[in-house]
Amino acid sequence: MQELGRSGYRDDFARTRLPPRELWPDFRFTLPELQYPQRLNAAAELLDRQVAAGAGANIAIHSVARNLTYSDLLAHSNRIAHVLTDDLGLVPGARVLLHGANTWELFAAWYGCLKAGGIAVATMPLLRAGELAVIAETAQVSHALYDARFAEAVEGAMAQAPVLKHALAWGPGGELENRMAAKPAAFDNCDTAADDVALLAFTSGTTGKPKACAHFHRSVLAMADSFARHVLTPQPGEIYAGTPPLAFTFGLGAFLVFPARFGLGVALPARPGFEALAETVQQFRATTLFTAPTGYRALTGLWDQYDLSSVAKAVSAGEHLPEATWRAFRDKTGIELIDGIGATELIHIFISAAGEAIRPGATGKPVPGYEAEVWDAAGNPANPGETGRLAVRGPTGCLYLADERQKTYVRKGWNITGDLYRKDEDGYFHYVSRADDLIVSSGYNIAGPEVEQALLTHPAVAECAVTGAPDETRGTIVKAWVVAKPGETPGPELAKALQEHVKQAIAPYKYPRAVEFLDALPKTQTGKIQRFRLRDEG
Repeated sequence: MQELGRSGYRDDFARTRLPPRELWPDFRFTLPELQYPQRLNAAAELLDRQVAAGAGANIAIHSVARNLTYSDLLAHSNRIAHVLTDDLGLVPGARVLLHGANTWELFAAWYGCLKAGGIAVATMPLLRAGELAVIAETAQVSHALYDARFAEAVEGAMAQAPVLKHALAWGPGGELENRMAAKPAAFDNCDTAADDVALLAFTSGTTGKPKACAHFHRSVLAMADSFARHVLTPQPGEIYAGTPPLAFTFGLGAFLVFPARFGLGVALPARPGFEALAETVQQFRATTLFTAPTGYRALTGLWDQYDLSSVAKAVSAGEHLPEATWRAFRDKTGIELIDGIGATELIHIFISAAGEAIRPGATGKPVPGYEAEVWDAAGNPANPGETGRLAVRGPTGCLYLADERQKTYVRKGWNITGDLYRKDEDGYFHYVSRADDLIVSSGYNIAGPEVEQALLTHPAVAECAVTGAPDETRGTIVKAWVVAKPGETPGPELAKALQEHVKQAIAPYKYPRAVEFLDALPKTQTGKIQRFRLRDEG
């Protein structure tokens, strides 16, 4: 097994908390473009190299607020790196919370963090203070750069997690821009190893306890040199647009890594929502879309209201793409959606198909650089047509930060994603379902126990259980099954009150869109809730 390279970090927190080597996935670099040098800084490779190659005048970011060339973005990122190191005392290897919506400032902060030797910890903009505090404590995050519009959550997290000591905001009321103005536009990038941790991507499993997925500098490039290079086949002049936040590695790849790797542009919507995405495509003539199936269902209805004729490619990920959605979008637009399955643990998409290789209803085949199998219950390759667990290996893989769940995710060197699949005689992979209780709704992963905990803090709730329920629009929604306390009146008013309560307790997108009241929850003789019976009832 290859030894780790000499680290460029003084703070060894992340490296020393990687799993034991015997629990690592079998990393494979089977393509020439995946052969990376031992010394590598992903931000420098993406951003500095584009400018050095003569692409500095290319528009990197299109937005209503402003357009930035690659030279502009490089200068801003270098100034942020100076602020982190000169003013905030960032030590290489320290973790930096990045909190905000997809804006040019967030992109520059991500680059600046890696250039300074920081480990980026991007977070969903809708997370509350308590959720940010858990992330900060888990990763021992010492610094934060954030959008001033989300100051309440960050400041609340700082109060709850004393380890988070240094923070600067951008935007109205923030200090970051003033600090940047006094800094030079050049920066001596941190000399990082290719296998130094570049980012920690947090995901919640069925227990609700967040898991930190560590990804190396080389892994950031690998998602571009596998899926983007071979499936998307980027062409000069393309402009990417979509909805996933940068905190999702789906969005990180789509809007920051892929465009920079190939000198393309990204167009950022000024606000959330699919109408805003349609406006952005129309205004900036975006060519390539990234969103979940929910987004494509919405865009199908919006297609005649906007001029979206510039769109030539569209990638669907985040949740299973129903064949009916694929066909409805193709019939309306003429565009054949590129389906894909990825995982935060593997950083991006590893099974997909594009162009003539697309088979409606199938996810596709392993992306060049990856291998995939369907395993039976004994951990052996299943026969064609048989359902089993999806196993994947390639240039990226699962490295949970100090988490016992590593033993479950990685087996015999393969990443076991928790998805149930079947493979046909032609080698195409067909999605069946999730193997666990994780609820995937509109591209968001939602842990039922976390929603249950929020519901149980309401004084009217005696018991509750949360499951996924089928929904025509979102694919799956969060559904709460509630036993009310004596004296409470179950009904629409209480259901609405519980929904609002959850929105205030945790990120609003996690709230139960359906609430059903029961006299009692189904349980085993030992008192465990039988959630499978609730799921069967819908």
